[in-house]
Amino acid sequence: MSASPLLVRSQAPGADGRVLEVTPESAGWTHVGFRLHQLAPGQTLDGVEPGREACLVVLSGTARVTAGDQDLGPVGGRASVFEDKAPGAVYVPAGRPYSVVATDAVELAVCTAPGQASAQARVIAAAEMPREVRGQGTNTRHVRNILPEGKPADSLLVVEVITPGGHWSSYPPHKHDTAEAGRETALEETYYHRLNPPQGFAFQRVYTDDRSLDETICVQDGDVVMVPRGYHPVGAPHGYDLYYLNVMAGPERRWIFRNDPAHDWIMRR
Repeated sequence: MSASPLLVRSQAPGADGRVLEVTPESAGWTHVGFRLHQLAPGQTLDGVEPGREACLVVLSGTARVTAGDQDLGPVGGRASVFEDKAPGAVYVPAGRPYSVVATDAVELAVCTAPGQASAQARVIAAAEMPREVRGQGTNTRHVRNILPEGKPADSLLVVEVITPGGHWSSYPPHKHDTAEAGRETALEETYYHRLNPPQGFAFQRVYTDDRSLDETICVQDGDVVMVPRGYHPVGAPHGYDLYYLNVMAGPERRWIFRNDPAHDWIMRR
């Protein structure tokens, strides 16, 4: 069976530590870009995103980050994405050159979307990313908003979630693919998945009301699932905790979603 067209698997690191990439061109959409780099101690990543803002998320490890002439200091410090600690994160406005120097082994996410060049680069403080608990029972998950709509940016929304083994997330199934003022926003989205222990697996379904898109994807450690439209629930099997980093962007920088009407009753119990 061929892999889903929505699935992007990690590869061996390239010269710049890149292990995977999603661009608007490769995804067939307009807004979201995502790259993942694994940097060795002392390795430097230099970048610039013309016409696109960036959120640099140090998922694990510590790095020194500069943006233009701003030295933003050491960023990060957690041992893994499963440590109960905020990631390191830096906002970089469009077109601003940046440099990331790994102090130790670093897992770096580069999240991009259309943006303006007028803002200042800034470190997103750990205090701005408190852990929230959402849901109840086997729908419980743990959320940190890295770059939510209430914080300055042009297009990007970035959030990370840990779903305990045996639990569901992005559930009940919801979507945000239609622009309806005050009722739903149109946002493209990527899910970068990690599993603990790493030999585990999880499942993500992406489907539309008319089932013109209906993919059920077996997710492995380090995979990305692209969500161009439709509902997109995630399930983590017993014994395997699931982490994912979401990047969303669209014409309006608001997260307004609609639950699948067939399953919305779950929220009204």
